[in-house]
Amino acid sequence: MDQVKQITAPIEQELKQFEGYFRDAMKSDVSLLDKVTHYIVKRKGKQMRPMFVFLTAKMLGQVNQTTFDAATLVELLHTATIVHDDVVDDASERRGFFSVNALWKNKIAVLVGDYMLSRILLISIEKNNTDLLGVISRAVREMSEGELLQIDKARKLDITEAIYFDVIKKKTASLISSCCEAGAISVGDSENRERMKVFGEYVGMAFQIKDDIFDYGSSEKIGKPTGNDIRENKMTLPIIYALNHASDADRRRLMEIIKNHNNNSKKISEAINIVVQAGGILYAEKIMLEFASKAIDLIAEFPNSASKNALEELVNFTMKREN
Repeated sequence: MDQVKQITAPIEQELKQFEGYFRDAMKSDVSLLDKVTHYIVKRKGKQMRPMFVFLTAKMLGQVNQTTFDAATLVELLHTATIVHDDVVDDASERRGFFSVNALWKNKIAVLVGDYMLSRILLISIEKNNTDLLGVISRAVREMSEGELLQIDKARKLDITEAIYFDVIKKKTASLISSCCEAGAISVGDSENRERMKVFGEYVGMAFQIKDDIFDYGSSEKIGKPTGNDIRENKMTLPIIYALNHASDADRRRLMEIIKNHNNNSKKISEAINIVVQAGGILYAEKIMLEFASKAIDLIAEFPNSASKNALEELVNFTMKREN
């Protein structure tokens, strides 16, 4: 049994049922919209975010209708942000498949993303899930703030480690944090709502740092071009560490490449070597593992169960994944 199957074993039935819920949430009478959303549903990934919702709910109580609503809302938000991100990044592929904007152009992709966001509002109102709507709305705000903060800092290239953590807390960790908080809300566990929110935040921080480390690995294995963050002027943790710890000559050279030669593959390889030699990757891995450890510590006191064990394995999986 592979690791993903082990993780999903306690919620196998729930994930199967969820597929129907999510398909129904995306349905529309407009044939073009239905065609696009059908394409999206068929190419969904591991469903990691619904996993966090269901495992949290099952660890704390009994999965119920509100849990399915919560999983649907977070997956709608995640999918909408992917569709919009591909437009913003002018990306033609997503994990080996054509992106929505590549097949149907930007205008349709933006409108499809908007439709998904509207479904979040309508489902929340129809089911009277105002607590869940509050959690999801906060995630939308924080994700937008995180992206804009990153863009602003990419222009100035003046990001510090503290600002970097603020960016990834908003941009990536807020959604995983929302999954875990929503899972607790869905089973009426107000006592552990905040704990699970912080748990998800730590996992999300580790998840994004892992993504940043991917930029220094094999592009064939990872599925995205090596050095992509350097090309986009993204000041990630390995680069920030290298700029603070490399020799003066290497620091100047690294900054020169990021500013003026970020489209030159040979120069990007040189920049990657500087970051690696300065210990940027080792440092990022150390911080990633610290966040993962803090997350696991937060749920240590809960009684042992298949769901708790799977949640811990899901944290470990985010550290060991290869894409």
